[in-house]
Amino acid sequence: MVIALAALLVGILSSWPLLREPVLAAGAIAEQDYRAPASAQVVDRTALKARRSDLDLRTVVHMIDGQQNLRLVEALERSLADLGRSIATDDLTVPPIDLSREELEDQQQLQGEDRQAWEQEVLKAQQRMLAQGLVASVSEQSLRSAAQQQLFTLSESELQQQVGAKLLVRSLLGKTNLRADPDLTRKLTETLLNQNAETIEVKTDDLIVRRGEQISSRQFDVLDHFNFVPRRLQLENWAWRFGEAVLGSWLVVQVARRWNPRLQPHHGLVLLLTMALVQGVKLWLRAAVSPLAVLVPPTFLLAEVMGTGAALGWLALASALWPFPMDNIGLLQVLVAFVVAAVAALIAGHQRSRAQLLQTATLLTLVALLLQTLTLRAAEQVGLSLGVLSSGETLGEGLLMGAVLLLVITLAPALENTCGLVSRSRLLELADFQRPLLRRLSKEAPGTFEHTLMICGLAEEGARAIGADVDLVRTGSLYHDIGKLHRPQWFIENQSDGLNPHESLNDPWASAKVLQAHVDEGLRIARRARLPQSVCDFIPEHQGTMRMEYFWHAARKHSPMAKGKDFRYRGPTPRSRETGIQMLADGCEAALRSLPPEVAEGEAHATVRRIVGSRIRDGQLGQSGLSRMELELVVDAFVKVWKRMRHHRIPYPIAPKDIITR
Repeated sequence: MVIALAALLVGILSSWPLLREPVLAAGAIAEQDYRAPASAQVVDRTALKARRSDLDLRTVVHMIDGQQNLRLVEALERSLADLGRSIATDDLTVPPIDLSREELEDQQQLQGEDRQAWEQEVLKAQQRMLAQGLVASVSEQSLRSAAQQQLFTLSESELQQQVGAKLLVRSLLGKTNLRADPDLTRKLTETLLNQNAETIEVKTDDLIVRRGEQISSRQFDVLDHFNFVPRRLQLENWAWRFGEAVLGSWLVVQVARRWNPRLQPHHGLVLLLTMALVQGVKLWLRAAVSPLAVLVPPTFLLAEVMGTGAALGWLALASALWPFPMDNIGLLQVLVAFVVAAVAALIAGHQRSRAQLLQTATLLTLVALLLQTLTLRAAEQVGLSLGVLSSGETLGEGLLMGAVLLLVITLAPALENTCGLVSRSRLLELADFQRPLLRRLSKEAPGTFEHTLMICGLAEEGARAIGADVDLVRTGSLYHDIGKLHRPQWFIENQSDGLNPHESLNDPWASAKVLQAHVDEGLRIARRARLPQSVCDFIPEHQGTMRMEYFWHAARKHSPMAKGKDFRYRGPTPRSRETGIQMLADGCEAALRSLPPEVAEGEAHATVRRIVGSRIRDGQLGQSGLSRMELELVVDAFVKVWKRMRHHRIPYPIAPKDIITR
């Protein structure tokens, strides 16, 4: 249900532009003659838009900033206080302003109430200047002239007027007490537009546009004024696009499932949510969207965590649902992005480390830059008009794609943990023997660890023979028996002292529960270690629903009424080729190792086929997807490994003891 809802979301986002698309548009061809039904004055919206852009750049309404006024007044008061203190103490080493000899003598004579009156006149002059508004870019000469004019009350004392002007210039030069007011600016812009709006004069029965002519923007405004451009739902076109998007989403999920049978429903949800995100970005950015940035990084990431087939299916749908036509977005640019993304999908599936992913991301960025530049320049040479970008924009698109790629690679581990996905580099990291869980297995259950290594060799060769995921088989095999860490001494490969707890227990039903517990405990340990789900699947599926034959026969001896279901693992049976191979390797390992060295190869084949046949008859491989031909190849691969295991060594001569002593 969630996947169906995600597909509907993709369909809605992909078909949204068709929900309210006008029947006519500027640049379209008129299908009939259109005449004005009445006289009218129609606003030229194209000219109005151009004038609005011009006014937005030039029209700004400023208001007096009261807080800035207070700061400027305080600055002048400090200058006046500093000047008065310097005059009173005869400390003129660092006065607030430069004074001539005459000005200094005049200031020294200005004392008491006369000085206070002079300071008040200077402050009042500043208030008058601030009330008119102060611009920071006014020149010093203009500011000095304005200050002297505001000090008109001091006209009888020219020296006092000059000193006051110097103080005003010092406190106001380069300062402003104005701030822009967006609301008043918008109102003024609308007023100016309404006063000077450009109109198109139309009289009754005037021909607006002739049949077969291309509709200009002015003609479109007139048609829209007379309601010749009704906006209605383009139901047929919308239904086609909506259906294509929903059907394409379903096909992408099916392709991904076919390519990688291990994928779960929530993985399909990740595919469709990624598609919905990309479609939303296309609608949001429209002409500014970069095909390279929205197609290549998601394809690269999906190929890394879901496989090349799933990523290519996603890429095909994302490219097919491109919302044409869009300004400055040409078919050529989308084609270049598709090619680069397809190459990324083919390469990503073979990356085996984070370092290789970073190198590939850098290489893809350079290839995208080169390919887009060459393709667009070639289009210019042949005269194609496909949204050709400038060199700067081309470089910007390539760098944006590279930045998004690096971001995607950085966030990939978090996506893997959140969505239960696993990349090849993650599998290789988990297969490192220095991982804490594998180190613990080798120390606490050494017999199980050696058994695991043998199974790993068999399963890996079997997977390689049929083209299955070798890295997944190797990693899954290493962790398939970690549940034996719970009680390692209850499994015979770890009983070095020869004591078997099952013999003292003497209860087949309890022993069967111990064997089932190694599956349950293995899943708990794996989840605590945050192992990927595809690796965790090996823990229950390597036993499937097989019967514990030894304890089943022991139970039949105790009680003929023993139920077979009490001695079967709870499963599930293998649901992928990889877990199916691992089950067969687990069953064949002990049988092949127990064969004497002189046994012929044909008998080894018969032994493996007998085990494989028993698994088939027991219904264990029905969901694995392994065909009869693939099973034969797996049998041959197991025997090949057995032949390597039993190779003869040359007996080296041992020196006598006395020679060694010497």
